[in-house]
Amino acid sequence: MFGRGIVVALVAGAALTACDRPGPKESYSALPATPEPVSGDGLVLRWRMTGGIAGLGGPGTMPEFSLYGDGRAVAGGKEYRLRPEALRRLLADARAAGLARPRSVDSPEVSDALVLQIRFQGATTKVAQPNEHGGLPAVRFWKRLDPRGWPASDQAAPARAYTPARLAVLTGELADQSAYGRPWPYAPLGKGVPAAGGRCTVLTGKDAGAAQRLAGQGDRWRSEGKVYSVRLRPLLPDESTCADLTRS
Repeated sequence: MFGRGIVVALVAGAALTACDRPGPKESYSALPATPEPVSGDGLVLRWRMTGGIAGLGGPGTMPEFSLYGDGRAVAGGKEYRLRPEALRRLLADARAAGLARPRSVDSPEVSDALVLQIRFQGATTKVAQPNEHGGLPAVRFWKRLDPRGWPASDQAAPARAYTPARLAVLTGELADQSAYGRPWPYAPLGKGVPAAGGRCTVLTGKDAGAAQRLAGQGDRWRSEGKVYSVRLRPLLPDESTCADLTRS
């Protein structure tokens, strides 16, 4: 059996060791919680994952989840519809989780950390390595934002494929201009505006629908004698121009 003095020393030593380990560092914005009211069909809640070794969430990538004031949600290429009462419950739970006030939870000991970003009515919460902070209210709430698990009774309609009204065409001129590229059938690729690390144009209407079918034909296209890499990015309901890709 350990003597009393030895036990005290062991406990104290364990406490010091625990204190030496770097842990999560949480900071709060000095700004008060001033949530914007839900009105119309504007964006009210969005989350995306960034960082990590793979560099998630790069320029122009789509957020994993977006929710709008009319109950519409877009996630994983599908569109969902929440009933009004289910939407009100979800937003009330977001406020209860503290998401109406900006905050940040860091993990200094992790390089290339994954960072969860939740935007709620104008306030942004950031949590590094969220799966290691499962006890945080913000992380517990985030784990509910997978529409595939929402009860059918909360949904006003079955899920369907998301069909965007606008499609962003993101391009970059290839260094190897001898590469093969199919003729691009729409506006010249070199005349887009700078956005998301390349050039960007927006297609609407029938052109947007038709261009999406080109995705299966490869990502190299020729336009006005030059070869470009092309990435098609559906615009979300709160996005209408190339500039919106840097604000989502």
